[in-house]
Amino acid sequence: QVQLVESGGGLVQAGGSLRLSCVVSETTFSGNPIAWYRWHRQAPGKQREGVATISRGGPTTYADSVKGRFTISRDNVKNTVYLQMNALEPEDTAVYYCNVVSFSGGTYWGQGTQVTVSS
Repeated sequence: QVQLVESGGGLVQAGGSLRLSCVVSETTFSGNPIAWYRWHRQAPGKQREGVATISRGGPTTYADSVKGRFTISRDNVKNTVYLQMNALEPEDTAVYYCNVVSFSGGTYWGQGTQVTVSS
């Protein structure tokens, strides 16, 4: 059973920064390597949305709303994915979830970490 443990959320003023971390317990699911590491978020009353993705090979993609402000990265030794969030805005307030997807399509989610940005 793959486990994802997120940390780093909290309360910050607009314009501030936070770094989220997600420790992934395994690098494969039933022999299938993880293909993508993703961060999603869900604000109250809204659908969950993808924020950033880093593939096993390294390329990254971002939602338009966070481009230039957020950076996703991965430490292969620690098997940890990070989301550096700068210039935070009240609209970034949400529960942030870490998600991994294997090449076979298997997917696992973390429990989420709350990020609150005050104006």
